[in-house]
Amino acid sequence: MNILWDFDGTLFDTYPAYTKILTQVLGNEVDNQEIYEKLKISYSHAIDFYNISSNQEEEIKNLKKKLSPKDVKPFDHVEEILKFANKSVIMTHKHRSGVLAILKYYGWDKYFVDMVTIDDGFPRKPNPSAYIHLHTKHRIDLVIGDRELDLLPAKELGISTCIFQGQSDVADYHLENYSEFFSTELISDCQNRLMN
Repeated sequence: MNILWDFDGTLFDTYPAYTKILTQVLGNEVDNQEIYEKLKISYSHAIDFYNISSNQEEEIKNLKKKLSPKDVKPFDHVEEILKFANKSVIMTHKHRSGVLAILKYYGWDKYFVDMVTIDDGFPRKPNPSAYIHLHTKHRIDLVIGDRELDLLPAKELGISTCIFQGQSDVADYHLENYSEFFSTELISDCQNRLMN
């Protein structure tokens, strides 16, 4: 099985660190849970919702650069799926250097054969261009993401989709915890699709 992964909120629990940064910039009077929910929709949504100025956005970027790989933790049981997959690739709006630093810190760079990052110049999700590129090279069987935005390009290409810790009508499968991955019909369904 070849899996395309989103990064933030899917492989790694980065939103608590980003929420902390926005709280620092916006001030403690803004509700942390609300910030988290806005970030979960998208970073640009949060920027628009809070009417963040260019100076504040620059401060956010500087604080994000100071994040250490140890500040973001991988989700439990992800590594079991990475070991199981034939190939894993990443499609993210993060910068390649940041992704590689985190993967190397956890020793996970060995699990990924390819990635598309913001540095590669593809349009942002839900534009399917990056997915088409990765699917053409690696014949993707499943896309896993934490937002509908991550799944829409896969749906357009007829690839199975799985949403992690979220709800979406676009998703073929839903996982609250990666420990459920092997006990769902997900694997057998994907294998059956491959045979047909």
